[in-house]
Amino acid sequence: MLSAFPASSILSRLYYNNGGKSKWIISWVAVAGWPLTSIFLIPIYIFGNRTPSPLTLKLFLSYILLGFLSAADNLMYAWAYAYLPASTASLLAATSLAFSALFGYLIVKNQINLSSLNAVILITAGAAIIALDSDSDRYPGISSSQYSLGFIWDILGSALHGLIFALSELLFVKILGRRSFHVVLEQQVMVSFCAFVFTTIGVAVNKDFHEMKMEAKSFKTGEISYYMVLVWSAITFQLGVLGGTAVLFLASTLLAGVLNAVRVPITSIAAVIFLHDPMGGFKILSLILTVWGFGSYIVGHITLGKVS
Repeated sequence: MLSAFPASSILSRLYYNNGGKSKWIISWVAVAGWPLTSIFLIPIYIFGNRTPSPLTLKLFLSYILLGFLSAADNLMYAWAYAYLPASTASLLAATSLAFSALFGYLIVKNQINLSSLNAVILITAGAAIIALDSDSDRYPGISSSQYSLGFIWDILGSALHGLIFALSELLFVKILGRRSFHVVLEQQVMVSFCAFVFTTIGVAVNKDFHEMKMEAKSFKTGEISYYMVLVWSAITFQLGVLGGTAVLFLASTLLAGVLNAVRVPITSIAAVIFLHDPMGGFKILSLILTVWGFGSYIVGHITLGKVS
């Protein structure tokens, strides 16, 4: 989760930096790697004496709902990365912690203690600071309205991300259970497949499969590089989702939100190194607040664990 998601974010921005334009294609790539998880799942059925979970109507509808929400979430983030630097987009995505805490409390009754609340406030404040300095890190050719649109879609995507975390944990609690790790793989395969179906329909309706060939030919670093960016985006995103789903299975929505926020400094530093993203004072302050918020959460929960 802490390595694959930052890599996926950098690759998404790399796609747009080198001439990619479609939001649907980068959304489709995010779920096109869904068969990868089945590679881990099938041997468990064959050699691990596990049987597939019964596909009840409630479970089937849950997969469809989560798949639709995931497809929408990926599209929102694609809009964000089309107009924002990767470091800025990742800092704004850290607000998913606040939404994870909220939805985790409302839907699956995750506890929120003082350290968790402090972390949420600090990380949310860090995102607000980004908005105060929106003109300093705009890429050439990106208008003020496009930057604002990317900002809004990033926040909305983060809110939806928090909701997906909570609903995924609820699925483990109420339907799949936490009896064996193979249910994590089942959940990811089915949800990613449903998201893949929804996104494929969007790409086909928008006629972006034809545009993919045109983009590959005009890609700044070459046609092979274009397809390599898409393939590795698919692989890294699926590995990141696998990590996130496993955290929901083993722990809680809130911890998944915290770890999702932890990838912010990793992505930001990588974006500055590899993509030469601007790193002004406001963004540095936002990064400090984000790391401080995560540290507050960790210290608070270590102390809580010692007390209990």
